[in-house]
Formats: sequence, C-alpha cells, structure tokens
Amino acid sequence: MRIMIVTDAWAPQTNGVVRTLAQTADWLGRFGHEVRMLTPRDFRSIACPTYPEIRLSLLPRKAVLNSIAGFAPHALHIATEGPLGLAARRYCLKNRLRFTTSYHTQFPQYLRARFPIPMAASYWLLHKFHCAAARCMVSTLSLRHDLAARGFENLASWRRGVDTEVFKPGAKDFLSLPRPIAAYVGRVAVEKNIEAFLEMPWEGSKIVIGDGPERARLQAQYPDTTFTGFRFGQDLAAHLAAADVMVFPSRTDTFGLVNLEAMACGVPVAAYPVTGPIDVIDDGVTGALDEDLAAAARRALTLDPDKCREHAMRFGWDASAREFESNLVFCRPQTPPRGPSTVDAAPAAAAQLV
Repeated sequence: MRIMIVTDAWAPQTNGVVRTLAQTADWLGRFGHEVRMLTPRDFRSIACPTYPEIRLSLLPRKAVLNSIAGFAPHALHIATEGPLGLAARRYCLKNRLRFTTSYHTQFPQYLRARFPIPMAASYWLLHKFHCAAARCMVSTLSLRHDLAARGFENLASWRRGVDTEVFKPGAKDFLSLPRPIAAYVGRVAVEKNIEAFLEMPWEGSKIVIGDGPERARLQAQYPDTTFTGFRFGQDLAAHLAAADVMVFPSRTDTFGLVNLEAMACGVPVAAYPVTGPIDVIDDGVTGALDEDLAAAARRALTLDPDKCREHAMRFGWDASAREFESNLVFCRPQTPPRGPSTVDAAPAAAAQLV
C-alpha cells in the first residue's frame, strides 16, 4: 500500500514528533508498505520567527498538489498544522479525498507562552483543522478526554514507542558530576518550563541535554548547571542512563517521549501530574508525580531502576506503527489493493482500512 505522510516537523528539528514519525515510516516500510514523506526538505523554506530550528515551507500549495497527485497514495496522513499540512488538507477537501491527522502539540499553550493569543481561539482553529479528517490520532487517554470535552469527535488512539536497544541501562560513571544527578532532556524553549527544573532546590548536579532558543539566556543565568547541547543516539542514551533521575517540567506536552527513553535506561522520572506524564508514569513505580517538582525528584530517587526498564519494554515501535497503520483510511473508499506487500506483510491492518 502507498502511504503518504505530510509533516512540517522534520530533521534537522530534534523532538519527539520527528522521532515518532521517522520510526513510524521506518516500521511501515518493514511491514511492506511504500511510504513517501512530504517534509520541508522538499520545499524552499525560511526559519520560524523566535524558533529558527523550525523551517516554514514557502508557498507550497502547487508543489504539494503535484506531489500528492504524482504519488497517488492509497492513504494520506497529515501530521502537523503548518504550511504543508494546511496545503495537503486543502487539496484533500477540494478533491474529496479522505485523510487522517494527528494531534502532537499543545499549540494553544505554546502560543500563549509567547504571545497574548486567547487559547479559545487557538482551539477553535485546531478543531476546524482536525474535524475534517476521518480520524485524528492522539497519544494518551487524558489528551483524548481533554479534546473530546472541547468538541473533537473523530479521535483515535496512537501510542508512542521507544527503541530499547539504544536506550538501555549504562555506566553511571559516564558523567563525572556530584550526585545525585538530575537531568532534563529536550528542547530548551519557553514552553518546556525548564526554569522550574533549574530553580528547584537540589543537593547534587543538574544537567540539561538539548538545545533551543532559550539556551544562551538560561546558561548564563544558571552557571552551576551543565548544558550539553543536543546529543543523539548512543551518546544521548549514555548521558541519560548516567543520570539518577530525569525531571520533566513541561505542563504542555501531549506525551513526552523522553519519559519512555529515560525509563528504558532505568532512570525514574519526576514530573507534574498533568496530561502526558499521568499517562506515561506509574506514580511510585516508574517515577513520581507532584506539584512540588523537587519533592517528586527526591521521591523518584528511591525507586527501582529495573521496574522502569520493565515498563518501557512494553512500548515497542513496532506496536506503535501497527496502531498507526490500523487507523489509516483509504483516500477513496475501495477494496484494499492486492499485492505481495499488502496481502503478505499486513493483511490484518489492510482489512481494517475503511
């Protein structure tokens, strides 16, 4: 089956959305599907104001039209609400093609952190964008309940995964810092609420693994914290595994993929009891949830690393990709295309397409 995924979030961005889409595309290929990613790399783009890592595609409508028509996908998924997502959505509606979307980012909260935009207006726009889809995929039950309360009616579950071959327990002496070591992993941006982590009282060391528009300011303001910049693959896993606790201060993430990555490394997670963490963290087993972030971090230090690893082992990317596959719909109602890739590799999933 030919599957097109349209996303405004792609490399060189480093975040959970990009990792999720890359892993999903890879596994769909392993299942025997032909996958085409439509990303900002296919277009002329400019840096997003206040967030230069994000690339905004310039006037992509015609090129998106040609790409979709040329590939003629059996199923089309729009992952983001940016210029490419909007162009693909417009093309699908104009040509009466069915499509799916996914809700990755709490844009109302993100925008509110930067500009005085009422969240009600942002949610209205997001509802309009996603309600045209046959299904809107969400990562957690609490997010599904929240969006349903806001009038979203086409919601479907799409769990996240973790590569437990890369993220696994490692040597604690990889980091030569006073212990206990509390780590933050992710973008260094205002919506991540990193200052809550940096300001919390802590008898040990703090390390920030990541980069972003707030790094220079925060690094100057908190000189006692170690800022490593971005780390990738085995290097990221080694840094994370060497920590004693990972602190996740965000109140706006829909999931927080780094939570699973930390658990896979045998590192418990401390977080606020909000959407995302409450669905991923088993309080008192794989991490600690508390409105007092320092208290959560101290309590997390007492937890069993083996329980964290055991929990993460249940979240394979293959299962995540299968769930994504089962949520897809044919662009036009039809009999599933017959051929070796669809019939032999994923008969059950193809049969679920409607």
